[in-house]
Amino acid sequence: MSIFLHILSYNVVPIFTMIILGFVLGKKFDLNIFTLSKLNFYLFVPGFIFFNLYTSNLDRSMLKILLFSILYMVTNDLLSRIISKIRRYDVSMTNAFKNSIMFNNTGNIGLSLVTLIFGSAPYIINGQKPYLSEALAAQIIVLVFMNVTMNTLGFYNAGSAKMKLKDSIRQIFSMPSIYVIPLALLLKYLDFDVTATPLWAAIGYLKDGLVAMALLTLGVQLSKTKFDFRNKDVHISVFTRLIIGPILAFVFIHLFGFSSVTAQTLLISYSVPTAVNTALIAVECDNNKDFASQVVVVSTVFSSITLTLAIFIARIVFPV
Repeated sequence: MSIFLHILSYNVVPIFTMIILGFVLGKKFDLNIFTLSKLNFYLFVPGFIFFNLYTSNLDRSMLKILLFSILYMVTNDLLSRIISKIRRYDVSMTNAFKNSIMFNNTGNIGLSLVTLIFGSAPYIINGQKPYLSEALAAQIIVLVFMNVTMNTLGFYNAGSAKMKLKDSIRQIFSMPSIYVIPLALLLKYLDFDVTATPLWAAIGYLKDGLVAMALLTLGVQLSKTKFDFRNKDVHISVFTRLIIGPILAFVFIHLFGFSSVTAQTLLISYSVPTAVNTALIAVECDNNKDFASQVVVVSTVFSSITLTLAIFIARIVFPV
């Protein structure tokens, strides 16, 4: 019960507070959702990716986690295609459904959860946090992979229903995130100290502002969304993300032979709800915005229960 209350108090409640604030502002003022989404994708997301990629301690052992993430996403892509076929979705809805399953909130919730869990009892030994750095290293790989694919493949999925292939690809390459990745890796490889430049503080501001900006933007979008809580498609998406998703992660963790801290981190990371940015992508591409927004909110609400169970199972099955 204490874990449940901790997750609810320190992760879910703050997130919904920001969403509600955005909702209230959206109702009170005529805020332009497309302007807000562009601020996210052209400034805050690139800054966030660059900062985390540049400051992460990457080594060859992280390649295994990257392969895990790729296999997991491919499996979710196939699963979403099967469900979409059974439900007889059109191309637009199929792609929106795929995004809701494939991309999770590993940045807003996953990273904070991992930091909270491995930075507190019972993982503190003699006042030290020996497991936190290993957990964060694994989480950063998942985080970067998720952001890269969401801002490329996610945009392609959302845009391809209404755009020609050439236009969809052009939109992907118009996203700054696709360029900051090789830039961050190049500067890291050349051992160029970006932190000594005046730009570093600005990049830090963008990184710190992403979560708040994304949640406020989602709240504004929700203020313009017509809710239908009887929407079976939303419930199917949420069930797949929160129940089937962690089960798949559990299977792949054993398949790859992960254990201890890394195994716990991956199970927790892939048990989080649908990514907030999937709703922003839907807005940017004008593709099933109401469905995407509802999935984010409903999956976040129910994740307060499913995440507690995932954390409990991770501790029992993958002890440190």
